[in-house]
Amino acid sequence: MSDVNSMKGKRAIVTGGGTGLGAATAIGLARRGVNIAINYYSSAAAANEVVAQCQALGVEAFAVKANVAEDADCRALVETAVQKLGGLDVLINNAGITKFAAHSDLDALDAEDFLRLYKVNVVAVYQMTRAARPHLASSGKGSVVNVSSIAGVTGIGSSIAYASTKGALNTMTLSLARALAPNIRVNAVCPGYIGSGWFTKYQGDAVEQQTADMVAKSVPLKVASMPEDIAESVLFFAGPESRHVTGEFMIIDAGMHLGYAPLRAK
Repeated sequence: MSDVNSMKGKRAIVTGGGTGLGAATAIGLARRGVNIAINYYSSAAAANEVVAQCQALGVEAFAVKANVAEDADCRALVETAVQKLGGLDVLINNAGITKFAAHSDLDALDAEDFLRLYKVNVVAVYQMTRAARPHLASSGKGSVVNVSSIAGVTGIGSSIAYASTKGALNTMTLSLARALAPNIRVNAVCPGYIGSGWFTKYQGDAVEQQTADMVAKSVPLKVASMPEDIAESVLFFAGPESRHVTGEFMIIDAGMHLGYAPLRAK
């Protein structure tokens, strides 16, 4: 059985770690004694606040600006993290974007929308994993955790483009799990609604609250999940508790998916 100190001294990168689930995951890792590179692209103040919270927990933490959609930035991010931390054991591919569009309105999206979302939600994950691979392999027990979505399982979500990227990410998780075994495990979490400010960012506070209320009323467990709720499952895949698990998706949506059929998780 693992204890709370089972990850003490490990080294991690969290992409998109300044806000929402990324921030909650970084702080959760810090509580387990993990030293962390917190990646951000535009939210420097938020990332530095997370750094401060992690440092207050007694670990080494620092923020690194990088656009993970660009391969050169991915490589530089990994090298900076490895140089400062002395190695790498965990990669959390959390950064993601969307565009809201009604699924019935096929004119609401164009090729550029798809390419922009795929570059951040899929290609960036590949690039980060590729850059981190030799360092994760050197650790002997490397772990990659991809933040996907229930949208990639059920085809729901903010837009068809977004759901498509998450479906692709789920498939890539399987491919990478095969390719990187036995020294690196690759898994994914598939959250439903998260009260992380995602809807506020794109559609405003009122829509965020309306969505949270609707979710809490409609899902079987009658709750609207917060980042800290989902982070627990990310930490499970990152840590030794899942040491015999690779190529898996964990749906964490308070039962939302039970209202969609047919449902195939893989």
